[in-house]
Amino acid sequence: MGLVEPAATETVPAQPRLTKREGRSPRDMALSLLVLMVPIALLLVFYRVVLSGDEPLTVDPGSSIELASKEFTVLTPTGLGDDWRVTAAAFKRENGGATLRLGYVDPDDAPVQVVESTVASATLVPAEVGKDGKRTGVFRTDDHAWMIYTGRPGETAYILAEGTRTVLIVGGSSEANLQKLAASLK
Repeated sequence: MGLVEPAATETVPAQPRLTKREGRSPRDMALSLLVLMVPIALLLVFYRVVLSGDEPLTVDPGSSIELASKEFTVLTPTGLGDDWRVTAAAFKRENGGATLRLGYVDPDDAPVQVVESTVASATLVPAEVGKDGKRTGVFRTDDHAWMIYTGRPGETAYILAEGTRTVLIVGGSSEANLQKLAASLK
């Protein structure tokens, strides 16, 4: 038999290493991020300053108020400044009556909702204020006496019950803004 030849050992070439000049340094990564961040920052500034991107979208509540006024006498705000913005308006006929909802953003950018409805107040008030709502006082305007209730956490409700109609103002706004809105409803 023949002689067995020893196995040839293969030499693995060493991994080529990049020179300092060929590699990526932290400075290079920082510059790359800076190149990306500058256009993003410029777009954000353009959106906020030029396009008023932080302002809430407003709607015209006229058609919803008109539909509701065919069902019941609607209290509409008068004398509020331009810093009160209507952001939502909806009218809906329900089994127990009809409901008008107007969503506002007050001058302090807090949301406030006005709900006017012919749904029984025993049903409407717990649904809008919460089951744990408690009466805390009264606010009188020239035309109406509003009952003040605590609502869900951070919310206060002003409630006016007249005949077959109930009007609620619900929101986390300041007491002064809620009272201003209540006084404006005529």
